[in-house]
Amino acid sequence: MSTTRDTEDVSTGTTSRHVPGEPGLWVLLFGDMALFTFLFTFYLHDRGQNPRLFAESQEHLHRTIGVINTLVLLTSSIFVVFALRALRNEHMRQLATRLAVAAIAIGACFIVLKLFEYYELVTAGMTLTSNDFYMWYFAITALHLGHVVLGLLTLTVLTRLVRSAKTAATHMAFFEGGACFWHVVDLLWIVIFPLLYLVR
Repeated sequence: MSTTRDTEDVSTGTTSRHVPGEPGLWVLLFGDMALFTFLFTFYLHDRGQNPRLFAESQEHLHRTIGVINTLVLLTSSIFVVFALRALRNEHMRQLATRLAVAAIAIGACFIVLKLFEYYELVTAGMTLTSNDFYMWYFAITALHLGHVVLGLLTLTVLTRLVRSAKTAATHMAFFEGGACFWHVVDLLWIVIFPLLYLVR
């Protein structure tokens, strides 16, 4: 997905490239992705030290829930894209709000499913201290879950802002930034899911 979009200057009729959000946001996003990259690297290193333990522990994960959560985040991201497009049209503000609310509601399903998955694992005796695999599983997925919660809170605040005031340039930039953060959350899960659930 491209991080730039075309914007048209009405007075001159020219089109320029636009990077969504604020420049400082991209520093945060790339730093966040770098942090997860380090975690993935250390996870793969530890997995290489004890592949049998990791493979056996992996069998207890709920792959079906993992697949559903992947679809949940992808669907939510699509709604965010549609909401952002509608927001750029002043006459489609109500549609933009509804799409954003739908994205938030769908994204919240991820939290519910992940907490259910945690509950199932913990009640079966699989916790952070069970072995190295579960230490990494809970550490990585919990950190990502925190990003999901933060992303949903951000989208909620931005949706209220858009609904209550005329969409100024700053409001649009904030919403674009929130959308970019949500897409990064989605992207991270697309890496986490096969890494923890599927890779042998």
